[in-house]
Amino acid sequence: MEKNFYLNSLLHCIEKLYSNNVIAYPTESMFGLGCDPDSEIAVNNLLNLKKRNIKKGLILVASNYNQIKKYIDESQISVIQKKNMFNYWPGHFTFLVPSNSSTPYWLTGQYKTIAVRISNHSSIVKLCGIFGKPLISTSANFSNMLPCLTKESVLESFGKDFPLFDDNIGNEQSPSKIINIMNGKIIRYG
Repeated sequence: MEKNFYLNSLLHCIEKLYSNNVIAYPTESMFGLGCDPDSEIAVNNLLNLKKRNIKKGLILVASNYNQIKKYIDESQISVIQKKNMFNYWPGHFTFLVPSNSSTPYWLTGQYKTIAVRISNHSSIVKLCGIFGKPLISTSANFSNMLPCLTKESVLESFGKDFPLFDDNIGNEQSPSKIINIMNGKIIRYG
């Protein structure tokens, strides 16, 4: 019975992603909110839900590099910088990289970079694998509030009918570390 509920929640979330909706899903350290990064409607729905300013930019999470490649200006990243990223991927590290000129403003905000992570968390790998592309990855909370660590807190915050991938968060104690790949500067300590 529990396995059916898991599968149904996964398929329900995939359906919602294809319909420009926001979903909640487990990440390495907390529940996240995500949507189709190529849908301006979906991203605006997410930003409005969180009460988050579009200028801040967003993180993309993927199950493999090919899913995020089109958002990145690889011509500005050296072989060594790329190798450094892959030393940490898949894993709990987000890198700020130069964004491709076609990467939409709703993802980059006021910056010329995009934040990307290749995760090894099973929920993210499954979602991105079936969806076939990356997801927005931002904490499941309203701006300046504590992130949701349980499915119950997600449903309490966003409503009992909110699309939720019913799986477990990982064992990390904090959000991913964010590193600017161009200069090595740490933007957020994990």
